[in-house]
Amino acid sequence: MATILLVDDDPLQAFLRKSILEARFPDVQRVADVAEALCLVEQPQFASNLALVVSGHHMPGIGGPAFVAELRSRLPWVPILVLGGVGEDAGDYAGTGACFRPRPVSSNELLTVARQLITQSIRKTA
Repeated sequence: MATILLVDDDPLQAFLRKSILEARFPDVQRVADVAEALCLVEQPQFASNLALVVSGHHMPGIGGPAFVAELRSRLPWVPILVLGGVGEDAGDYAGTGACFRPRPVSSNELLTVARQLITQSIRKTA
């Protein structure tokens, strides 16, 4: 079963995004910070089922670009969706293969982009 990892330190936003994603994807795991996310992706069974990582641009501890770089070094095939604030620079993710979307992101857009990223990833690895 494909797993989506949601990295979000805001409990309300995480609950909303997780609920939206679970409408289409049955296995959504939420963690509150980057350290917890990196611990999870080190677990072989979790990593082998990982289909998408959804993260914010501003995270406690390590910022979005550094998190994406670290994640890429560990799991280069996993698609990453970064949700940033209006006016934040998508250029921070140039060359990383991460997809950047400024907030607010509608429910439909979140589901559409998640599905597209997962589908593209499956095609590349097939």
